[in-house]
Amino acid sequence: MSSARATVSRGYHWLPTGVDKRVRVFAWLSLIFQIVLIGTGGAVRLTASGLGCPTWPQCTDGSFVNTPEMGIHGFIEFGNRLLTFVLAFITIGAFASVFRFRRLRRELFRLTLLQGLSIPFQAVLGGITVLTGLNPYVVGAHFAVSIVLVVLTTMLVWRVYRGARGATLLVPRWYLVIVHLTTLAVFVTVAVGILTTGSGPHAGDNSNPLKPAPRNDLDPDLLQHVHSWPAYVTFGLTVLLLALAIALRLPRRWQLVLLAVEVVQIIVGITQARLGLPELLVGLHMILAGVLVASMTAVVLSLRSRATAEVAETVPAA
Repeated sequence: MSSARATVSRGYHWLPTGVDKRVRVFAWLSLIFQIVLIGTGGAVRLTASGLGCPTWPQCTDGSFVNTPEMGIHGFIEFGNRLLTFVLAFITIGAFASVFRFRRLRRELFRLTLLQGLSIPFQAVLGGITVLTGLNPYVVGAHFAVSIVLVVLTTMLVWRVYRGARGATLLVPRWYLVIVHLTTLAVFVTVAVGILTTGSGPHAGDNSNPLKPAPRNDLDPDLLQHVHSWPAYVTFGLTVLLLALAIALRLPRRWQLVLLAVEVVQIIVGITQARLGLPELLVGLHMILAGVLVASMTAVVLSLRSRATAEVAETVPAA
């Protein structure tokens, strides 16, 4: 017993007492793997492997792992399930890395705790997805939760490097309003994109032609056009934000990154629509949605100073 106590004590005292390389590595891994999970989830659907493991929590009746008889689809779906355990390890590491200084950096503690609580929630939601036969609304909810987690992990990376939220606004308040409108446009774009995907050809399973995976019965051609409207609004608002930031000498690095991501996303979106939604481009479009949300989050976070070192900067009056 004393040996076990000593091991626990050594482990506890090994944990960081402030932000160091270990904290930064786990923060970055948290963000990267949330986006990777979007990509692998997309791969499951786009390869028609959504029911490669037809049951949950087991992969098939009597086995928690895929069997040779299940073929490549079982391997792909089981591989995606295994990634959840990798993410769980990263999440536990992120939480542990900030635990000893949780009272000094409450925001890091809260962000890692929320990420940790999301793991069982996402696992259960993934199980419901399988048990409902890939209901498009449940699949969409699964993706939406991943997008929220991209926001949280982007905040985690930002706070690790930049400290807690400062009180000083580095831009005029009217500029902040435009940023929030852009954020709204981004999330409307993502939401309509989820509905568009739920109406399209990539249902996630085609093993039984007599009982195909359900679609949401919305018009996919119409939704593709509707999806583009908030995307172009987002692009226009981002161009405006960048132009104003340059003219007023405001922080602009992340506005430029956001614009670059949007340009790539628009090119991929138009190309996939004209080529009949090839799987590779659809998957890239999904990953870029995560990168887009992370970039938008960074823009919002960049508008305030550090809490620990207020930035002396003259801002034009609103």
